[in-house]
Amino acid sequence: MKKLTLVSGAVILTTALTGAAYAGPGKNKYNYMDYGEVIKVKPITEIVEVDTPRQECWTEHVTRYRHSHSSYTPEILGGIIGAAVGNQFGGGSGRKVATAAGALLGGSIGHDYKRRRGRGYAYTEPIERCETRHEHHSEERIVGYKVKYRYNGRVYRTRMDQHPGDRIPLRVNVTPVY
Repeated sequence: MKKLTLVSGAVILTTALTGAAYAGPGKNKYNYMDYGEVIKVKPITEIVEVDTPRQECWTEHVTRYRHSHSSYTPEILGGIIGAAVGNQFGGGSGRKVATAAGALLGGSIGHDYKRRRGRGYAYTEPIERCETRHEHHSEERIVGYKVKYRYNGRVYRTRMDQHPGDRIPLRVNVTPVY
């Protein structure tokens, strides 16, 4: 007899706890999910400006010049000629100054000559260039839906972010009136 009472009490307690767990803490046990029949769906649209970046690339052929700086012959030769010319002027220590000045001036002239007419070469190389261009246009976008639906013989309206399909899920709440 004690076993039967103990088992019966356990069954009743388990059933009561299962019902409480189903309702959830703080939830009304009269809430449930149902579906309404969708009658009409109308998209809500807005005109928006769209910026589409597009990268364009092309190849340019650029001519470059390269000077050969391996030889110092123009500077040396210019210095020697300048010193020889400078040596023709003055006398005594003035001649030494004129020779040194002539050597410096001749070396400078030789350096300039080499840069203008010195050895070098031109070459062409392909260079890839890219530029981002923006295309602007207006387009119509759907930002939501006006939904008309029927539930229990009554017609309701709502706004939704997504298209609901043929039926709309509803949370039904039954509350007694006091």
